Order: sequence, then C-alpha cells, then structure tokens
Amino acid sequence: MSGLSYEAVARFAQQAGLIYFGVIFLIGVAYALRPSKKAEFQHAARMPLEDEELV
Repeated sequence: MSGLSYEAVARFAQQAGLIYFGVIFLIGVAYALRPSKKAEFQHAARMPLEDEELV
C-alpha cells in the first residue's frame, strides 16, 4: 500500500477543485469587469431590443 487512503485523496480532490473553480471564477469576473469590454457588453445587452431581422 502506498499510504494514500480514500479520505486523503478525497480531501485533496475537494481542495484542488475548490481552488481550480475559484480561480476560474475570478478570471471570469476580471474579464467581465475590464473597462475595454464595456462597449461590447452594452451592445450585447441592447441586441434583443433591436428591431432588425437577421436573414
């Protein structure tokens, strides 16, 4: 046996997953809040309200 129990592996997987998804979340928030993307996001927010049809 290598000394790794199920509990040790499960604890590592939980902590690594939490850190991984936390980093991904922070990257997404940083991307969404970039000042250079403001105009692009405002245009995307108004798209459903525009009357032009896509053919």
